[in-house]
Amino acid sequence: MKIDLSAAKKLVKKYRAKKGVLIPLLQDVQASYGYVPAEVITLIAKEFGIYPVDVYGILTFYAQFYLTPQGKHIIKVCQGTACHVMGGKELLDYVADKLGAAEGKPTKDGLFSLERVACLGCCGMAPAIVVDQDFYGRCTIQTIKGILDKYRPSAKRS
Repeated sequence: MKIDLSAAKKLVKKYRAKKGVLIPLLQDVQASYGYVPAEVITLIAKEFGIYPVDVYGILTFYAQFYLTPQGKHIIKVCQGTACHVMGGKELLDYVADKLGAAEGKPTKDGLFSLERVACLGCCGMAPAIVVDQDFYGRCTIQTIKGILDKYRPSAKRS
């Protein structure tokens, strides 16, 4: 699939004259595209006079970056010790089954991506999930359906 580089070119222009901007630039690229496309990595490397491998080094070091397209909503299910003991594995399995999702890949409709995370840092609220930037603690299989429904296009917003 051919990527439209116009948004990336605007971002490169915005950051070009500044120092220490690679991470903020990559964050903005990801916000624009939903991930960091290979074509944009090549563009950034060329424009900033660095090797593409240096850009990849940053992208693969930080867990916040994605190199492949993701779903519109990213669901992170904690698998830390407290969450695991309190049912985190069952939640992960349930969400995967309910959405037909494979970890790290978008669902067929492109609405969700599912991730297993080592720790969300909220053991007192175990088991926990994060959908986009929204945190949900003390989750159960019964509450997951309602949580997921909030992110479906047919969900009513109040």
